[in-house]
Amino acid sequence: MAKRPEVVPDILDWYAESARDLPWRAADRTPWGVLVSEFMLQQTPVSRVLRPWSAWLERWPAPAALAAEPAGEAIRAWGRLGYPRRALRLHAAAVAITERHGGEVPDDHEALLALPGVGAYTAAAVASFAFGRRHVVLDTNVRRVLGRVIGATAYPPNHQTATERDLAEQLVPADPARAARWAAASMELGAIVCTARNPACGRCPVADRCAWLAAGRPDNAPPRRGQSYAGTDRQCRGALLAVLRDADEPVVGERLDLAWPAAVQRERALAGLLADGLVVRVGERYALP
Repeated sequence: MAKRPEVVPDILDWYAESARDLPWRAADRTPWGVLVSEFMLQQTPVSRVLRPWSAWLERWPAPAALAAEPAGEAIRAWGRLGYPRRALRLHAAAVAITERHGGEVPDDHEALLALPGVGAYTAAAVASFAFGRRHVVLDTNVRRVLGRVIGATAYPPNHQTATERDLAEQLVPADPARAARWAAASMELGAIVCTARNPACGRCPVADRCAWLAAGRPDNAPPRRGQSYAGTDRQCRGALLAVLRDADEPVVGERLDLAWPAAVQRERALAGLLADGLVVRVGERYALP
């Protein structure tokens, strides 16, 4: 087996010089701010999250502030970030933090994992980025970097594998603070240099040791093409939620009819919103929860 290249120090040095100045990385960041950022950044680019994140923290600077308001206010403030169930889960997490942890985001990985809406990645990310703990933080960006640099694979598999986790674990530095920086650095490299499309290999700090680049950048596992948004049930759900976000009181069904002309799709989307708890019935009208 070929000797694995040592890449951690150079990527850490690159990060120290090239990391983006993001508010949830600032010295005065709070664990709550980090948790909010992780919820918002799921399937959403940084550029779309910056303003909503700042507005959210200004309105709800601590979990208890959000927990004191109805879940519908979280959905309203979520705006057009997409995947609004994240707002419901973040509100539920705020309630749990307030009730179980005295309003403080827990620093224990298992306690984080027990919060509503927090999966393995988010628990590891918050423990690492907010509290400087040593964890394997393995998102799509990190998986792509490790797959290319070590495995000569253009794209990671659709589902995380044990082999990937074993490799990631071996690369995480033993020192917790250094491990936390490595988690952020490897993620940042994948986000702005080793991107899914058009990677900037000329700016990569470990290009001289990248197995994928040495192999001629084979396109051995192209990513699946995502579904178009226009005309989908997702767009329909968003249109219906937009009406309710802008309303000061419950609205009649006719208001929702005007938001989406296709009746069958509209009814299906509304039924899904009701089932997900994103919309509630108030008599014969509809509102945010």
